[in-house]
This record gives sequence, structure tokens and C-alpha cells, in this order.
Amino acid sequence: MSILENTISPGSAAYHANRDGMLGLIDRMRALEERTRAASAAAKDRFHKRGQLLPRERVALVLDPGAPFIELSTLAGYMFDVPDAGKSVPGGGVIAGIGFVSGIRCMVSASDSGIDAGALQPYGLDKTLRVQELALENKLPYVQLVESAGANLLRYRVEDFVRGGNIFRNLARLSAAGLPVVTVTHGSSTAGGAYQTGLSDYIVMVRGRTRAFLAGPPLLKAATGEIATEEELGGAEMHTQVSGLGDYLAEDDRDALRIAREIMAALQWERPGKAASEFKPPRYDQDELLGIMPMDHKRPVDMKQVIARIVDDSDFTEMAPNYGPATVCGHARIEGQAIGIITNNGPLDPAGANKATHFIQACCQTRTPILYLNNTTGYMVGKSYEEAGMIKHGSKMIQAVTSATVPQITIYCGASFGAGNYGMCGRGFHPRFCFSWPNAKTAVMGGEQAAETMAIVTEAAAARRGKPVEKEKLDAMKAQIVGVFDGQMDVFSTSARVLDDGVIDPRDTRAVLSEVLAICREGDSRTPQRMQFSVARP
Repeated sequence: MSILENTISPGSAAYHANRDGMLGLIDRMRALEERTRAASAAAKDRFHKRGQLLPRERVALVLDPGAPFIELSTLAGYMFDVPDAGKSVPGGGVIAGIGFVSGIRCMVSASDSGIDAGALQPYGLDKTLRVQELALENKLPYVQLVESAGANLLRYRVEDFVRGGNIFRNLARLSAAGLPVVTVTHGSSTAGGAYQTGLSDYIVMVRGRTRAFLAGPPLLKAATGEIATEEELGGAEMHTQVSGLGDYLAEDDRDALRIAREIMAALQWERPGKAASEFKPPRYDQDELLGIMPMDHKRPVDMKQVIARIVDDSDFTEMAPNYGPATVCGHARIEGQAIGIITNNGPLDPAGANKATHFIQACCQTRTPILYLNNTTGYMVGKSYEEAGMIKHGSKMIQAVTSATVPQITIYCGASFGAGNYGMCGRGFHPRFCFSWPNAKTAVMGGEQAAETMAIVTEAAAARRGKPVEKEKLDAMKAQIVGVFDGQMDVFSTSARVLDDGVIDPRDTRAVLSEVLAICREGDSRTPQRMQFSVARP
């Protein structure tokens, strides 16, 4: 056993400053999530009056009560719907997450039709494509609750129309991979969106509410002169009795969700059992994770103190601790599940990169998933580091990350700058899951470094022309650069762009990791022969 010793002083001023800063960021995040819920719930009277459930009520009813549910990308689209931080409603118009339906772990996606009738919001497309990617990678059945006005034509962009085709392509890929797509069409599913319903394996429609057609009555009349009602064109009764698009006719939302759960219950699908192995919780209070990370990314942190609060019994077997010591690599378990951990107590140097490469390869050899706890300002620069082969060893590390054959999970805990973001399996390197802590920052470099770099370049260019640079203009340029960088590096900007799978409270890290490790293990153990259906389409 290699028990990590506690070096945190909860009574210190620095700890309290860190804790207060982290709690403030968590409060901001929760307030934004609550704003989205409130905006959707504001439609409650309208929904209930017409006999419908609100989107989050639908999600709650389709999920197994009391079972874990990891909601994804709750900040998607923040500040992109309206540029007012006090009015922006994040979420992308989609509620999505991984949970259990009739004992089967599934990806669940629901149109948030309480907001703008379910029209796709900015970055809603990116969020949908990401959750479909996660379902494919982790071999998860896909349950979607559809009621959408489609794309917002006032914000039409041709690239969104073209990229939007990936949603339908992915539905076909899920089905082809043996992953059931179960759809409840609660309301409108029109035009191109009709294929969101049509490309499903099991389709439940609601009497008097479902609408699925390629052209609604106004467009139909304009295009052909034909006159028809919405029910005649694409109602639930027509599609379940005439066209054959719908498989099951429900009387209302509750009945539709009951049918969806029964479909899932009838599937011949392996249900996850409880982990057999026994484990001990961390020796130190997970609440102390709030006070470890400073709000200033330039201040040093001992990331072993983070590890000590998320792994079983705070037991961590470190590899080569005296070689490249700023790069920490080692083995541990989370709720009995083996994991390799790579994190940073400083920038990545040649020795650290070399050690990390070796460790990644060793984890692949033993089929051990890898967790990257990002806290680095990047790879070391300077003459001595260039001579020591920083580019070569950094490139080998990046190659190892890219070629890894085991699930890789990334959590941005602090800074993730420059190529260090790449070497530590940043979002661009397709980790299986990628989450952020509220204090995390991601950028090519710090804003001050970027400003100073451009100032040096500007002064050198002016010197070559034989013209001086006005200090006021130089200072204004530097301030503008700092503003641009600082305005894009925090999680409220990066998560808004779906550059992670969501922001998590540090205290939830162990619970989230336990779930995603189970998801990865279950997904990687499935074979095509085990993915068979026992429910036949009528």
C-alpha cells in the first residue's frame, strides 16, 4: 500500500480563499442551470392545460427512480443565444444525459420544448452530435423524447443545415451498430426533423399531439395547392394505422413513456450488476477538494492531494516519482475499478513527457483506463529544453495519447494551456469523457503571455521599419489581447462551446468517475452477438 499523506491545512487563509472562490463559481454554475430549468418550467400551465408533461417531467418518468443520472453539457450555448450574461439561457435546447431505463444504461436525449417550442438553440447541434458520439463509443441504447420546432429560421446558417445531417447519420449508425434507438414523439417532428423519428427502431406516438410530416399545411398548400389538416398529414393515428411510421399509439405523455420503458424492459440486453469487489473510501474528506485549487492558475498545487481525495483508501502507487517529478503517474482504484492517473505538478518537461509515454503504453498493455487530471501551463520552453528534446519527447507523448487502446477520461482541474492540453488528452484528442471543474482554464497560452508576445513582435516590426511604437497604442493592443484570451478561457466560455461534456462540482468527481468507468467497462465488454432485440416491430 502507498497511502498518500495529507498536506492540506483547512484552517489556513489560502485554503479558505480557494474554497470561497470555488464555491462562488459553483453557485454561478448552478444559478445558470436553474435559469434554464425555470425558463422551461415557465411553460407548465400551457403544457398541463393541453394534457402534456414538461420536458424534465418526461425525462424523470422515463428514467429509473433513484438510479444515477449524469446530465451532460448543461452550459452549452451560454451567451450565444443572447450576448447578455443576465438573460442567456444555456443548454442548447436539449436535455441529455446517461441514466437507466428499465435497468438498462442508456443515453437519454429530450427536446427542451418548454423553451422556444423546442427549436434547436445555438450549440444545440454540437451537443446533440456529442451525446450521439458518446452513445456510439460506449455502446449505449439511445432513447430520445422528441418535440421540436426544428431549426430557428431567424438564425439560419447553411453550415448548420449541412452539419445537421450528421444527427440523422448517427441515428442510422447507432441502429446499424446494434444499439436500439427508441423514440417517443411527444409533439412536432417536422420537415428534416421528421427523420429524427423515422430513423428510429421503435417509435411511440401520442394521440392528438404527435405531428410528423415533411411539409406542414401552409407549405403543402403553397407548394401543391393541396389542403389538409395537421392530423390528416401527420397525426399519430394516421401514422400508426395508415403510413406505418409509428409502432405504438399512446393516449398521452405518461402512457407513451410507460410504453417506452416496456420496450426497453423487453430488450434482450445485459443489465449491469453491482460491483462485486469491496473498496474503502478515501481517507480524507472530499469536501476539502474545494480548497485545494487556487483561483490563480500560476500558483503551484500538489495534485496528489486531489488524488488522495478521489481514490480508494487514498492508496496511490506512483511510478518513477524521482524522474520528471512534475509529471505524476501512478495506479489506483475508484470504487474497486482499476485506473491509471496522469497529472501535473508543473509544466511538462522532457523527462516527464517520456515518463508519461511509458506509463500510457503500460496501461494499454494491462487494459487499464487512464485518467488525466489537467493542471499544466504546457511543455517547457527554452534553449536547454530544446536541446534535451522537448519537441521529440512531447511528440511521443502526444502519439501515445492518440494511439491509446484503452478508455481515456479527462478532467480539467486547473490550467490546460498550449500543447500541454494535447499531451494531457484535451478535448481535441477525443477522450471517452471530458469534464471540467468550475475554476478550469483552457487556452493556447495565458492572456498576459499572448499580449507580451505580440508586443515584442510589434516592436521588432516597427524597429525594422525605423518607426517607433506609441506606448499608448501598444498598451491598448495588449489590453485587447488579454481581454480576448481571458474572455474565452474559463469554463463558462469553453463549456458553452461544448468543449467538454459538462462542468462538475469537485466534490462529485469520485462519483462521476465511478459511473463513467462502469460505462466504459460495460461498453467495451459488449460484442455484436450480445446486441440482439427480442421485441419485433408490428
